[in-house]
Amino acid sequence: MSSNIVWHSHPVDQETRSQQKFQRPLVIWFTGLSASGKSTIAGALEQILTGQGYHTYLLDGDNVRHGLCRDLGFSDDDRQENIRRVGEVAKLMADGGLITLAAFISPFRDDRRLVREIMPEGQFVEVFVDADLSVCRERDPKGLYAKADRGEIKQFTGIDSPYEVPEKAEVHIPAGEISVAEAVNQLLAYLHEIGALQAGYQPVALEA
Repeated sequence: MSSNIVWHSHPVDQETRSQQKFQRPLVIWFTGLSASGKSTIAGALEQILTGQGYHTYLLDGDNVRHGLCRDLGFSDDDRQENIRRVGEVAKLMADGGLITLAAFISPFRDDRRLVREIMPEGQFVEVFVDADLSVCRERDPKGLYAKADRGEIKQFTGIDSPYEVPEKAEVHIPAGEISVAEAVNQLLAYLHEIGALQAGYQPVALEA
């Protein structure tokens, strides 16, 4: 970084923005295999939070590759850069006082650790959406596992590229065993427990 670039502090800061929104700014980082349910659970959580008056934004792995990261491929280096960019964007959104949800395979522990380290203490929540590879293969909504098996996709996470399971995720969701609604309620309870939902919350009704 050039020595001519100096951080400019503005009078409106993160604390002011978060107090205005009656919430604690966070980055909720969903990680897991493709088809584990990351985007589905993150989207359902955002819908509930928004409906209950919270200010949110969801960053989705496929969506950012249409713009912010469209110049990147799927090599290890490109994946690292993808997560670095998204981490910086998520940090800016949290600085704006938002509850920011990020749904990315993010297969490497070091990349997720780097995002955690750029965030203020206590503002990064790692959520491991844990679904067995066999469950993800069976779901395969985009047909990606089938393409990987045919050799049409190289360096596909879980097939010929590794996924490093989180060692100390704040939230562990057994996505192959519980419903989306149950996962959302698990997350809401955790966010309430750490004081992120200052205005309270209503759990999702479960089907009888």
